[in-house]
Amino acid sequence: MMRSFCALLSGTVFGIGLALSGMMNPLRVRGFLDIFGIWDPTLAFVMGGAVIVMAAAWMIQRRMHRPVACEDFSLPGTRLIDGRLIAGSALFGIGWALAGLCPGPAIASIAVNFAEVFVFVIAMFAGMALFRMTGRGA
Repeated sequence: MMRSFCALLSGTVFGIGLALSGMMNPLRVRGFLDIFGIWDPTLAFVMGGAVIVMAAAWMIQRRMHRPVACEDFSLPGTRLIDGRLIAGSALFGIGWALAGLCPGPAIASIAVNFAEVFVFVIAMFAGMALFRMTGRGA
């Protein structure tokens, strides 16, 4: 129960942050990526704020014996850079540049721009399902 509450609270805070920062607006993201046009630095400030918060979280995590809502920390490895990671990153970047959305803002945008993001979200879930069905997502 506590784990579900923490997930809901985290997702809500994340969604509020996306809304307040304007990151649910694909034009902001495209404006950030348009370095030779009318560049919008808003996303750089959002990313900078996220780096600061994450740095603080890593410092706090190192001092904790266990997480608040789990038995153990489940931290990803940071040393494996392979073809799958590079291809996935490239695919993510291409989709992000074309749509101006990534998964978090797309899901948050369902509440306010349902018709505009519906196709993106359906395609995103179809891609996730295809990845799982090929046996590579297990």
